[in-house]
Amino acid sequence: MNVAPWLVVPAAGQGRRMGGDRPKQYLEMAGQPVLAHTLARLHAAFPAARLCLCLDPVDARFDPAWVPFAEWRRVPGGAERVDSVTHALEAIAGEAADDDLVLVHDVARPCVTVADLQCLHTALLDDPVGGLLAAPVADTMKRDDGAGRVAATEPRAGLWHALTPQGFRFGLLRRALSAAAAAGVTVTDEASAVEALGLSPRLVCGRRDNLKITHPEDLALARQILAAQGEALGMGGPTSVETEPAPAGAGVMER
Repeated sequence: MNVAPWLVVPAAGQGRRMGGDRPKQYLEMAGQPVLAHTLARLHAAFPAARLCLCLDPVDARFDPAWVPFAEWRRVPGGAERVDSVTHALEAIAGEAADDDLVLVHDVARPCVTVADLQCLHTALLDDPVGGLLAAPVADTMKRDDGAGRVAATEPRAGLWHALTPQGFRFGLLRRALSAAAAAGVTVTDEASAVEALGLSPRLVCGRRDNLKITHPEDLALARQILAAQGEALGMGGPTSVETEPAPAGAGVMER
């Protein structure tokens, strides 16, 4: 097993919910596209990692200068996130060992901290299943009745927001995605595919500001988070790289 992880970053989405003139990974924050901020964070945590960047085959906006990794490759993205991840695993099948750790991270999560990335990696180094960054649900959860009214209030005890990265051994993740595809199981994230095999991924408590940019208002919020993270480090403004320790209470939780 190699200690440095493989990184898979799906970045082939069109970001239609953003309603912008370009995919959300190319929207600008502090003079750089979202994609560049995300890759900078990953590189700060794992400078020796090997990156698979999944892009639309006809993507003409991408600039290789945004990639800080020495070892990386462009992989054709798919129609869905799971397709992009599957393509990435196929691309490294001749090089990755079954027990190599693969971390999959959303390109639209540029605010993930270096501390959280390293915490996840450390937690999963000896874990036989793998796991993901996650945050306990803090809000009251409502289930609708399908007609815009509340059907029930769901107990939030034991509920978590799934974040990324999510990390699993190469062999296990490849098997899980293949089995899910064969069985027609809907895969919303890598953990759900592994769960479908009857396994329980580890929950690693992460910061709540690991925001996924999905809707128009998220971009402004992400800019504010980056600025706040920079100010917390005494940099006086937005930054793509930080090394502050994890907040009190952060750690590893097991399901």
